[in-house]
Amino acid sequence: MFDQIFGILTGRGAEPALDGERQLRICVAALLVEAARMDDCFDDAERQAIQRILGERYGLSPWETAELLGAAERTVDQSAQLFRFTDAVVQRVPVEDRVRILEMLWEVAYADGVLNPEEDQLLRRIAGLIHVSDRDRALARQRVLQRLGKA
Repeated sequence: MFDQIFGILTGRGAEPALDGERQLRICVAALLVEAARMDDCFDDAERQAIQRILGERYGLSPWETAELLGAAERTVDQSAQLFRFTDAVVQRVPVEDRVRILEMLWEVAYADGVLNPEEDQLLRRIAGLIHVSDRDRALARQRVLQRLGKA
């Protein structure tokens, strides 16, 4: 009974139990949603970027991608902190893949054509929480800017 109450209070009981891979995907997608919402404007360009990134990263159909994004948005709405998402990444993702997740976040941050100072600050914070060095964070940003033709 106490576990159920704790689950409700922490938000862990809000969704049915998910397999580990699906939960990790939701955590990664939630970080992307957080980056998109940071400037208080989650526009179509950012939504499309997230859908493209998730579809490519995980080999998902458009329907599966939309469902994953919806689950991530609901998860973000129910959570008040990043730690839940970043901890899952740290526990289950090798460092080189964490750098790729950071690249995904940079792509979302630049999706609307402008890097907002709050977005930059959030990505710095997430990089620290997922144990990506400042150097690797900067290199990830440079790679994204080159891909986007902005470097």
